Amino acid sequence: MGSAVGDVLGVVVNAAVRVLRGVAYVALPAEVVLAVCLVAGVRVPGGVLAVGEVVVLLLFFGEVGLYARLRRSGLSAREALEVLVPVPVLRLIGHELRLMVSLGLWVARKRVGVRGGDLAFPHARDQAALMYGFAFVCLVETVGMSYLLGGLPVVHAIVLVLDVYTVLFVLGLQAAAVTRPHVLSSDALRLRQAAHVDVLVPLDRIAVVRHELLFSHEKREGELDLAVGSQTSVTLELTEPLDVPRLLGGARAVRVLRFHADEPRALLAALKQARTAPSPSPGLPA
Repeated sequence: MGSAVGDVLGVVVNAAVRVLRGVAYVALPAEVVLAVCLVAGVRVPGGVLAVGEVVVLLLFFGEVGLYARLRRSGLSAREALEVLVPVPVLRLIGHELRLMVSLGLWVARKRVGVRGGDLAFPHARDQAALMYGFAFVCLVETVGMSYLLGGLPVVHAIVLVLDVYTVLFVLGLQAAAVTRPHVLSSDALRLRQAAHVDVLVPLDRIAVVRHELLFSHEKREGELDLAVGSQTSVTLELTEPLDVPRLLGGARAVRVLRFHADEPRALLAALKQARTAPSPSPGLPA
């Protein structure tokens, strides 16, 4: 009986999720259009505004109620969010938030995921000039567009927001690379690239590790290239495939990983030492 009730509740929840997502796909873009019209001075009938606000409020309370129901059913906060929000959207939002948080961590000179006893290996040095140059070009473009669109206040405001966010996005990529170095612990090597790649490689799965400087990388099945400044300097071959999460969800199995470090030889030496099993201590005499 309890199983049948649970199945019915599951069907109801799934139906509610589909309805809410359908409403969101229509209501949220419509709300953006209404906001742009209001900023541009376009006269919108009061009834249309009222209906739009009511729909958004109902959508909000529906999402909150369903989230509470999912939490009561035993799901974690993240699992409940993944039910309500499509995984690609959730991952993109998380990526953008990590970039913005990285800017603050960069200013505070803090690093993510480096614990006491871990060895950190930076990998952002060789892309710094390119990223700063790109950010400067975006900044110049922001100033130029502000001057050209001075007579169009609505367009100017929209373009200014997009341009400023682009500058922050580029700086956030560099900040994420600086604050998220590769990390070697006693049992795993954590490889990262900005805020969108984070791979934990157990040391016992590493079959071959070598210093290999490459500037061109062809996409091949079962291989992952984490290039920095279009180069990789270390190659790992694994004893068995490792599942690597994709940015928008899902995973791919890889057996060869190439990545870059500012000091690849120091990383290789530390990795070799970590993989070397300590010799057993002699037993006590009988």
